Amino acid sequence: MRIGDLSAVTGASARSLRYYEEQGLLSSTRSGGGQRHYPESAVERVSLIQALLAAGLTSTTITDVLPCISNEAIRTPWLADRLTSELDRVNRQIEDLHRTRDILADLVERYRVS
Repeated sequence: MRIGDLSAVTGASARSLRYYEEQGLLSSTRSGGGQRHYPESAVERVSLIQALLAAGLTSTTITDVLPCISNEAIRTPWLADRLTSELDRVNRQIEDLHRTRDILADLVERYRVS
């Protein structure tokens, strides 16, 4: 599939897809005219990249982690520690969001005009 098709299916901009490719997160082949062509599996990979970015992981961390996610045979001793750190950070964000939600819900109730 071409870059515009992948963009339409995933919601990622063509610019983002090119960035993912520059960072080594995504790969494509090129046509004789230089157009990028992605395999169908790129849809799932882009979704995973987007989810990891939305969770706050940096592209550098994702670059380190993706090969291990894609190939479970890869065993690296540092991966569990790295992912535990990221999981702890995400859990702290979730706790902060729960507190913020509770505060906002209280304010809505307090100022709701019936």
